[in-house]
This record gives sequence, C-alpha cells and structure tokens, in this order.
Amino acid sequence: MSETIIQNTVAFVKLTLAGAEGGHDWYHIERVWNTARYIREQEGSGDLLTIELAALLHDISDAKFNGGDDEIGSRMASEFLLEQDVDREILEHVQAIIKHVSYKGGFSQDQISTIEFHIVQDADRLDAIGAVGIARAFNYGGFKNRPIHKPEMPLQEYKDSKAYHKSDAPTINHFYEKLLKLKDLMNTSTGLKMAEERHTYMLDFLDRFYREWNPGK
Repeated sequence: MSETIIQNTVAFVKLTLAGAEGGHDWYHIERVWNTARYIREQEGSGDLLTIELAALLHDISDAKFNGGDDEIGSRMASEFLLEQDVDREILEHVQAIIKHVSYKGGFSQDQISTIEFHIVQDADRLDAIGAVGIARAFNYGGFKNRPIHKPEMPLQEYKDSKAYHKSDAPTINHFYEKLLKLKDLMNTSTGLKMAEERHTYMLDFLDRFYREWNPGK
C-alpha cells in the first residue's frame, strides 16, 4: 500500500507543479526526496513513509508563489492524503512538517522536533546550497527580474518573514542573507557533513565571482 501511495503522490506533485519556476519544480522535489531518503539511511532512523510524503509534498504550494500564504501547502497536502486513506497520525505529522519546513527569513518560529522533520528540512536546505543551490538562486533571480549584483546595495535587515519574502535584493545579496547561513542550521550529522562541502563550494564561487566582476582588485 505504501508503494501505491508514493506513486500516487509523485503523479499528483508532477501534475500540480507542471510549469513551475525552475528552482521549485518537480526536479527540486525529486532531489529533496532522494536526499531525504539518503539522510534517513545514513542516520538509521525515521519513519520512511512520513519522510517520503513530506519531502514530496513540501513545496506543493510555496508561499513565494501564492501571495505569501503559508497555509495553502499544508492544506493541499492534507486534502490529497485524505483521499489516499493515509493513517491520520502520519497525515498530521506530514502536514506539520510542511507547515514548518521553510526558512522564513531565519525568524524564530514554532517547529516540531521529530527526526522526520529534521531530515526533510535538512534535505530541503541542502538543495538551496552548493552548485545546485547557486543555479537555483540565479534562476529565481532571473524569474523575478532581479539584478545579479549591485555593489552599492547593502545587505538588508528584515523585520519579519513577510518582509524577507517581499525582498527584491540582488541575487548575490541572497547568499549572505540566507544561503551562507544554512550550514549552521542543519539538524542531522549527515546533513551537516553534506552542507559543509556545499558551503565551501559557495565561498569559492563568490571569491571567483568578485574577481571576475572587478578584475585586478
């Protein structure tokens, strides 16, 4: 039965996200799904069905694309899982993970402290850093018509998560406002190990970027 539920979920997500922005499309979901399963295997704990469903459904309606509503995604997931006759305890756990998994500008938020949540959150954050994370950052910046870099624009201090989501800062600023902070926010030892390598890659990229942006300095 679990295999059928996963197959149905994959089909539902692919259909729902058809035409989505390239950094938040099915391939993002697939990478998070695969990474979450890998972290679970390395950590040796966590309910597999809960992890897979939460990973597959975590971005079914990202607040960045629905007017900032943080509740739509968890509601959509709940309605779908009800149709699949998923156990109520698992359904509520998946719904909670989806509700709390996103970064939200780094502002404190109510969270849940389960290994399943920690694994899915690490997997999602890992996809935001490293080579893929760099590609996603610039893809989203282009999608929003943001400048690549404006040296005269200082890093912003956001008063809350809504202000963070409304930011139109250059993509390079996003590295400092979010991406370079994620390594230290990993929940699992596996996630941290993977994040350290990807963090170093981003630092190397930024060093090269600045040298090419202003040769000789």
